[in-house]
Amino acid sequence: MQRIKAIMHKLMAGITQRFPRFPAFIKLIRADKPIGTLLLLWPTLGALWLASDSMPSGYLLLIFIAGTWLMRSGGCAINDYADIGIDGSVLRTKERPLITGTIKRKEALMVFVVFCLLSFCLLLFTNKLTIELSFGAAFVAALYPFMKRYTHMPQVVLGIAFSWGILMAFTATTGEWPPAAAWLLFVANCLWTVAYDTEYAMVDREYDLKLGVKSTAILFGDADKVIIGTLQAMFVLAMAMAGLRFELGWAYFLGLAVAAALLVYQQTLLKDRDVDKCFSAFLNNHWVGLSIFAGIVLDALVS
Repeated sequence: MQRIKAIMHKLMAGITQRFPRFPAFIKLIRADKPIGTLLLLWPTLGALWLASDSMPSGYLLLIFIAGTWLMRSGGCAINDYADIGIDGSVLRTKERPLITGTIKRKEALMVFVVFCLLSFCLLLFTNKLTIELSFGAAFVAALYPFMKRYTHMPQVVLGIAFSWGILMAFTATTGEWPPAAAWLLFVANCLWTVAYDTEYAMVDREYDLKLGVKSTAILFGDADKVIIGTLQAMFVLAMAMAGLRFELGWAYFLGLAVAAALLVYQQTLLKDRDVDKCFSAFLNNHWVGLSIFAGIVLDALVS
């Protein structure tokens, strides 16, 4: 392990020496912070397994894993492009490369466009319906960062963006419009996304109030913990209903039970609205998504 770390450090040092701004672009696309990619990846891969009714094909796995990383990375670039007038006033974001001037705003926009095009190229290996759906995905991804100026519910737009891959997983696998059960997964994932992104918004609520930035954390106010808990309960219920619709067995429901326990744990972290604990609650959702995905895969193996 130490040797691998040494090799990676040497490789990064060589790249940085040749391309001095490389670390700044890594920060721009959050390649050093994979939590967003993971939160997007687990539901998408779960949908791919369910659509395939077993192990998905290798090429679809490659397309959706790479596409997920590309779209999340591009989304971070357009987010920083949109938030150029906000991030400098927030402690957590004031060192982002657009704020420090390491990367220009037009370069961030170019990164978003290039990553969307690369993702689109991957989808050319799927089918017409999936390609058509991808335009909606790109539109919602570009729209989301600007919504915090116009609505207190930008998290709902993020939920749609982070759930779109579920629908595309079904169309890419079957070549047909997603069934009702897939839409149930879509709705469930939207509920979960609003819940965890509200936890994330609670971290910056103090700054957002001063800057006039809108979020569900501000909209919910003192009812934030109750509403997050309600959204989480609705998510678990919707996922249980989806499990029944897909005729999944004990392995899936075991994974869902673990996820539910983790969501209860998050409520203990949110208890005092401590900023660091709110962020920990947000990060914990990676394990929620992984637990459900593991249940889906295990169910396919034992059934």
